[in-house]
Amino acid sequence: MKTIFEKSNGVTGIELTDEKEDLTFLDKNFVREGEIGLPSVSELEAMRHYKELSDLNFCIEKGFYPLGSCTMKYNPKVNELLAGLEGFINLHPLSEDEDCQGALELMFKLQEALKKITGMDAVTLQPAAGAHGELTGMMVIKKYFEVKGEIRKKVIIPDSAHGTNPASAHLCGFDVVPVKSNEKGQVDVEALKELLDSDVAAIMMTNPNTLGIYEENVLEISKLMHENGSLLYYDGANFNAIMGHTNPKLMGFDVVHLNLHKTFSTPHGGGGPGAGPVCVVEKLKDYLPVPTVAFDGENYYRNYNLKNSVGSVKGFYGNFGVLVRAYAYILMMGDNLKEASENAVLNANYLKEKLKGAYLLPYDEPCMHEFVLSGEKQKHENGVSTLNIAKALMDENTHPPTVYFPLIVHEAIMIEPTESETKQVLDEFVDAMLKIAQVAKTNPEVVISAPHTTPVKRLDETLAARHPDLKYTQQ
Repeated sequence: MKTIFEKSNGVTGIELTDEKEDLTFLDKNFVREGEIGLPSVSELEAMRHYKELSDLNFCIEKGFYPLGSCTMKYNPKVNELLAGLEGFINLHPLSEDEDCQGALELMFKLQEALKKITGMDAVTLQPAAGAHGELTGMMVIKKYFEVKGEIRKKVIIPDSAHGTNPASAHLCGFDVVPVKSNEKGQVDVEALKELLDSDVAAIMMTNPNTLGIYEENVLEISKLMHENGSLLYYDGANFNAIMGHTNPKLMGFDVVHLNLHKTFSTPHGGGGPGAGPVCVVEKLKDYLPVPTVAFDGENYYRNYNLKNSVGSVKGFYGNFGVLVRAYAYILMMGDNLKEASENAVLNANYLKEKLKGAYLLPYDEPCMHEFVLSGEKQKHENGVSTLNIAKALMDENTHPPTVYFPLIVHEAIMIEPTESETKQVLDEFVDAMLKIAQVAKTNPEVVISAPHTTPVKRLDETLAARHPDLKYTQQ
């Protein structure tokens, strides 16, 4: 496929004006003398070019997307319709409260829904992504201890945690202390006990964890932390596994962040915009960012009156369009959110049982919404790495799973089917994975050199990382 520069033919798609502008009032140092150097094609040619580009891209509308820990569920198109309503998209962010009662009502009711789903007592919708929610939650925890007059410097994080957990803790000035996993892939409680002292502010956990395994000892961990005067932070990345069955409050957590783009079906595309609401228990509600959205019985309003607030963490009030989509999804699903989690767990266990003979399963435990295989068997026996297996899946109209994470599993292959897929799609994925495992034995070079059918074949990833070609240079 040619670049838009190579397609440039001198045709002008649109003329902004027929008049020649007088630029003599500008300093000549700021006036361009030559051509601007941008491509010039007709409007139709421009449309065709970008349509062709989009057709080369892989998306969930094209095929299976088992990206572990990312929960690539289907985004209902009705959510897009509702988020695009004129009253929402034309609402100015500086509108007075009395002029945006509908938007404030939606945000307030979304807060109430998230409180009910998580069991928590107060919510902020400001954070713009999951990691931003983590950072906000850690800011709340830090401010809580500062107000109490306690200087606690440590945050405990499991060795299977998302990489953003230690990053968020570190950005807030905490020292990160890892705690190892036991033979079942869960937090080693005895190892945790040895780490506890008066300097520990919190533990950051995901439940189920990044191995897709439920932390059976979460209540004991909660008891240990609270007896130590510490708090518990819940990373909501895997919340899609437990909706309606349990919640972070019942597990003993104090702070929760949610990923609306995972659990509540808002788009992932392009790295954002996203939303990472933070929910807290009663004693932490005055530490949330301002404003929150409140209701006085007659009117909805932005409440800036939080005594110990960490301040604002996002311009205006978060990514409103994402909040509309999430609220639409929650209303549409209702009690069926519980069934969504059930199907996500069922699908993951089905795939795990089908594949664990062909691939190594490091932790052979019942999983929740995702599970982690290992390509160590294929690498040791035939020189076929996890990366090769992932590339080969691209020839099967399937997006590769998450690979080489979590770090405690060598040659990790993290698979999350979500509740969106049918048994037929799951069976096709099983067939593809078994086929790759067989070809890895009989003709490993075919897998090592994959993909073979994609628009772009195997790249020199080291060269691309060190010397990215980001600018078109006319020959």
